[in-house]
Amino acid sequence: MTSQHPTTAPGGGTGASHRDVLRALTAILSVFFMAMVTLTIIGTALPVIMADLDGDQTSLAWTVTGTLLANAATTPIWGKFADLFDKKRLLQLAIVIFVLGSGMAGLAPNVEFLVLARVVQGVAMGGIMALAMTIMGTIIPPRERGRYAGYMGAVMAVATSAGPLLGGLIVDLFGWRWVFLIPAPLAVLAAVLVQRTLQLPPQQKRRPRIDWPGIVLLLLASTSLLLWVSLAGKPGMFAWASATSAALVGTGLAATVAFVLVERRAAEPVVPIRVVTERTTALAIVAAVATGGAMFASTTYLGQYFQLGQGYTPTMAGVLMLPQVLGSLVGATVAGQLITRYGRWKIVLVVAAVLMSAGLFLAATIGHDTPVALVGAYILLIGTGIGALNQNLVLAVQNTVGLKDMGAASSSVAFFRTMGGAVAVSAFGALLSSHLSGALAAEARAGSAAAASADASEMDLAALPPSVAQVVQEAYGSGTALIFLVAAVASLFTLAAVLLIKEVPLRRTVDVVEVDPHTGQVRVVTRSLDAREVRRRRSAAAGDGPPAGDAPAGGPGGRPAREREDTSTGPLDRL
Repeated sequence: MTSQHPTTAPGGGTGASHRDVLRALTAILSVFFMAMVTLTIIGTALPVIMADLDGDQTSLAWTVTGTLLANAATTPIWGKFADLFDKKRLLQLAIVIFVLGSGMAGLAPNVEFLVLARVVQGVAMGGIMALAMTIMGTIIPPRERGRYAGYMGAVMAVATSAGPLLGGLIVDLFGWRWVFLIPAPLAVLAAVLVQRTLQLPPQQKRRPRIDWPGIVLLLLASTSLLLWVSLAGKPGMFAWASATSAALVGTGLAATVAFVLVERRAAEPVVPIRVVTERTTALAIVAAVATGGAMFASTTYLGQYFQLGQGYTPTMAGVLMLPQVLGSLVGATVAGQLITRYGRWKIVLVVAAVLMSAGLFLAATIGHDTPVALVGAYILLIGTGIGALNQNLVLAVQNTVGLKDMGAASSSVAFFRTMGGAVAVSAFGALLSSHLSGALAAEARAGSAAAASADASEMDLAALPPSVAQVVQEAYGSGTALIFLVAAVASLFTLAAVLLIKEVPLRRTVDVVEVDPHTGQVRVVTRSLDAREVRRRRSAAAGDGPPAGDAPAGGPGGRPAREREDTSTGPLDRL
């Protein structure tokens, strides 16, 4: 098998220069940072917002879940559009929608309008995150993408974890409305950077065929199931075992089955079934679901824990979450550098999953009086694991597909990660509400009249009698520990998934290419090797020749040899 010459094929080159990549990253990461901060910046501001707008625990969960729902449902759609249309213009469109949603949220007169505004923001964030990952996959080969993915992972980690700190500072200095209004002009500046610095290679000409049935079914399936998880069992809503629950679950499952059937036949499926069922992608999706749950739940409920469980101000609550910021930053950066240097990514994912699980299990032991230094050590481990996992799960998937499916494959991982986060935030909110109600009921049975009349959804401790406030603080401490315990058990699925992933060497070309062994001509391919061809090539590499009945892999009339990467020492390693 000959060495590859990737620069001679359209789409199969080794990617842009380091300077060009850094210029593009300036724009991408600035937009990406704004999107990720907006997901978590309200973490420490939520108690203040709910107290001002007369919201309760259910309203709080909806303020977060509405954004995650819109984010999750639209991410695959944005990703597929990125495969069909101009990525730069799509990114600019997402920024415009983001600014609109931010302005609506900052001027919200009530909780209902705030939730609607957060949904608009979620639509924009789905586009920004999907397009950022897809654009990186378009201009950087997987073998070099580790360090750049590390930069993006660091931005994601810092934005996710530092959001609550920024939110606390803004709330204390300016008021909660500026939590939404300040990011809007910054997003406009990011749009200017996109226009000036982001230069993408020409996109392969394809006749756009929008899979409208797939889009409708995807939205119907995801929203039905998430609405069920979000609203079932909530005060004033419907019970888990009810006709409404049955209708939502039935609709979601029927739409899911129909979606799979439609996608198998669609010319340009929103989520290509052949991509998401590939072993690496499927296992990465399993890992991403649990990781998303741990990431979003920890940032959402840690802010409440420090404020309502330990009695700190919003600003101090954000400061106390800095260990998670540091861990995420270090985890993402170091993991990316190690992958680029050594070309090995599975061991990084395994170590990251172990760190995340260990941190979550340790955090499951906290209470309202746990020393903050100890809590900081636990969330440092959690942040390190999450930081190293997030972007490198996407990297593992991007390494298995060509540019034709880069957007769909990248957004699929992001979709399921956000779905995991949305389900976790809602489920953990219900768990915490139930725990608070149980604690107040127990206090009432002990003879406390104040506890008997207290509202478990009250977010303003100052409005409660001192004896009841103490009960609520203790309940927030033990309830947060319960959330971490559930997240820790779920994280074991992440560990199992990354252990089962088969490591494929990272290729040095942006697209999947194959080289004719006789002419040296390079061409882009979009298919994957099937098991029969893998066996044939391994047999040929061992010197045994092709198995009987099979055509040779190369030579006159044969199929050109496919190159996956060029750092190996023999042809067998390139498979």
